[in-house]
Amino acid sequence: MIDKAEIDKLLSEAIRHFWTTRLAQGAKQKKGGRTDQGARCEVTGGAQMDGFVKIIKEVICSNGFDRNNIFEKTCIQLPGYFRPEKQWDLAIVKDGSLVAAIEVKSQVGPSFGNNFNNRTEEALGSSEDLWTAYREGAFKASPQPWIGYLIVLEDCEASQRPVKVVEPHFEVFPEFKKASYAKRYELFCRKLILERKYTSAAFIISERADGKSGQFAEPAEDLTFYNFLKSLQAHVGAFI
Repeated sequence: MIDKAEIDKLLSEAIRHFWTTRLAQGAKQKKGGRTDQGARCEVTGGAQMDGFVKIIKEVICSNGFDRNNIFEKTCIQLPGYFRPEKQWDLAIVKDGSLVAAIEVKSQVGPSFGNNFNNRTEEALGSSEDLWTAYREGAFKASPQPWIGYLIVLEDCEASQRPVKVVEPHFEVFPEFKKASYAKRYELFCRKLILERKYTSAAFIISERADGKSGQFAEPAEDLTFYNFLKSLQAHVGAFI
């Protein structure tokens, strides 16, 4: 396993790539007169998360796992139960067995409210679909796969300020009261693991300005990228 200092260095490079790619895509679309709604113009070009995917692949292969069994961009469709298939950001398949499936996502302002709801519903739906398909034998004789979720959130005033909850009939759970969107994402990632929706999750925040130089933070010790990779590497090791 690569040591934590090395992982943090690689993560800094991935953050730098995320912001420079994202902002460049947004500027290119605006220059061409095609500005998508809100900040969507900065994400429709793709490739922002490639740095994180590259780290995941390198760590998996560092102990001898064949990179030909790791799929991204193509051949990433996995069967679902409630729908025919879903494209995962990274799919690892070896000798007819599903080894792992990983989602690598991000959210940048300004619309944190609607996007938070969309991200949580998407993540929950994807895991439920895959685990039900697994139960029903969609992956044949595969042992239980490793399912991962990584989210990068813009660290800014809008994502850090307390958010009011609406309780017309019943109280929300106390941990959500006065919680910012950043805190909501932290709680969400933690609960994904506690409820066994995902095997592991990583939560990373980064400011737009500082992020261009590779700055980031990991608010929760149990949701670090290093722990995420360590768990994945241990699982993949059984398939070498």
